[in-house]
Amino acid sequence: MAQSFKYAFVLAFTALVMGGCASNQSMQPNTPNYSPVEAAPGSAKAEKLWQAFERYKGTPYQYGGTTGSGFDCSGFITTAYREGLGQTLPRTTSQMLRSGDVVQPENVKPGDIVFFRIAGKDQHAGIYMGDNRFIHASTSSGVIMSELNGYYWKDRLSGARRFD
Repeated sequence: MAQSFKYAFVLAFTALVMGGCASNQSMQPNTPNYSPVEAAPGSAKAEKLWQAFERYKGTPYQYGGTTGSGFDCSGFITTAYREGLGQTLPRTTSQMLRSGDVVQPENVKPGDIVFFRIAGKDQHAGIYMGDNRFIHASTSSGVIMSELNGYYWKDRLSGARRFD
């Protein structure tokens, strides 16, 4: 009896671990051939931000990070804007939320900053690139591209700001 309980426990634990791995993979979009032309036809702003993304893609997440050795979400945004557009943005997510022009989520354009509510607080942000995709520094994967309607993000989008 104890042996069968042990066997069932091992199977249940393995299923949970494997299920977690499978569901986590769907958070990671497969975008190796994704280009700025697809993201925003004719948008020079998006193309410059795309170049910053290409430069830092895969850089690990680091809380408070603002360099190529590690970024937090707002650190990546401020670096991409500074390097790609020569524009200085507020440093933190909450400061960005208090600045810029308010944009309704249905009216976002490439280059707009999108914000996400996690655990009841607006605490994550990324740069919208068009075609339902945004670039950001993810705590689990570093600098990546994700989809606004991805299962993790779709119900967390809380607002957007435009910085021109």
